[in-house]
Amino acid sequence: MSQLALPLRLADHAIFETFLAAGNEILVDYLRSLTNAAPGQGAWIWGAPATGKSHLLQAACERFGDRAAYVPLQALAGAGPEVLEGLESRQLVCIDDVDSVAGNDAWERVLFVLCNNVIEAGHQLVVSAVAAPRESGIALADLRSRLQRLATFHVRGLDDASRMAALQLRARHRGLELPDDTARFLMARSKRDMRSLYELLDKLDLEALRAQRRLTIPFVKDVLQSV
Repeated sequence: MSQLALPLRLADHAIFETFLAAGNEILVDYLRSLTNAAPGQGAWIWGAPATGKSHLLQAACERFGDRAAYVPLQALAGAGPEVLEGLESRQLVCIDDVDSVAGNDAWERVLFVLCNNVIEAGHQLVVSAVAAPRESGIALADLRSRLQRLATFHVRGLDDASRMAALQLRARHRGLELPDDTARFLMARSKRDMRSLYELLDKLDLEALRAQRRLTIPFVKDVLQSV
């Protein structure tokens, strides 16, 4: 976990065991292997919003523990690029939403120095974006060239059956039983992206704890009506 000036915490659910790898098995295996990888390796992972990129970066950091730094650039952009200083000392640096500062000269120059220092130190660099490196909008040619050398993986979205399985996997991690019929009812009456589904599951977990109820269809219906 990074000890930046700003307080950053990894989400407690963001571990490999709670990520449904359907369609992304090679990527997950690769990230798991980074703890034993040759020096200077890393990855660029890209995909649509709410496909699990942040989850995967945090899961990789969780495996490295205090030897890792997780940097959510979208959240930190307002703090200025100086928040990146010194991170090359970590054996794994995960930069989330790198494209959120694309085109910003000050950020790109500091990122270029960081990337070079991480690689030259023999450490691992993993970045995420919504597009592949060539379409990321990064203007600094040297930075773009450096990042294009990373192994590139496209994070695949889930189909409906896999979404339900992912939701049930998260529920089990929280100590909840989410029956198939309740999961189908929930998915049919909410937004289908995983971020929205997980946020709703968090609310259901809280309400079920308060009411000491199971996640039955009538209970979920009552909660949805109050949202």
